[in-house]
Amino acid sequence: MAQNRIQAHNPNAWFMYFGDHPIAKTKWGVHLEGQWRRHELGRNWQQWLVRPAVNYSVHPNIMLTAGYGFIQTHRYGDYPVAAAFPEHRFFEQVQITQKIGRVNSSHRYRLEQRELGEMSGGRVVRWRHENRFRYMYRVTIPVKGKWSIALYDEFMFNWGKNVAANVFDQNRAYAAAVYQFHKHARIETGFMEQTLQQRNGRVFENNHTIQIGIFSNLPFGH
Repeated sequence: MAQNRIQAHNPNAWFMYFGDHPIAKTKWGVHLEGQWRRHELGRNWQQWLVRPAVNYSVHPNIMLTAGYGFIQTHRYGDYPVAAAFPEHRFFEQVQITQKIGRVNSSHRYRLEQRELGEMSGGRVVRWRHENRFRYMYRVTIPVKGKWSIALYDEFMFNWGKNVAANVFDQNRAYAAAVYQFHKHARIETGFMEQTLQQRNGRVFENNHTIQIGIFSNLPFGH
């Protein structure tokens, strides 16, 4: 199988907002997320994504999240999907944070139920259900003042009767410079190497991705 693999290289750029906004005087919070993903370092569409959710803190270091995402995937690269398609995605997540000396670390476990639109003639003719598991380990290392370095790796795999040849879905390795420009907000500018196996099992995308993200934990209420 390795001899039949096709390696595709794509330069991408992702622009993102992540907000985890606690509701004052409660254990609840709101997650707000939007991502504008572009191919050829910004010239063409790759994906766009919106993902609202609800957070619940069971412990200062443990947060539960459940939510919904809408994703529109476009055709991009030398080996594109047959047609641009939409996706409705539901997810449940546990995030555990811990401090190791001066380093902040987190483990994120996520289950996803995905409804992927199969297209014909420019419209959805059926929805294909798939399940996916994701695990991310991330560290943030202080450097000086308001600056730090963030590193993470995340892997994903699929399961279910509709999964074809891509039980391994993808891996994301990331490194970024972080600037804390407000006590409740930071900006991360970095690079992610995404290895993605297409559904046919033969094409492996090596997506070299610049990422710029704004992260906020501004509380709602007083």
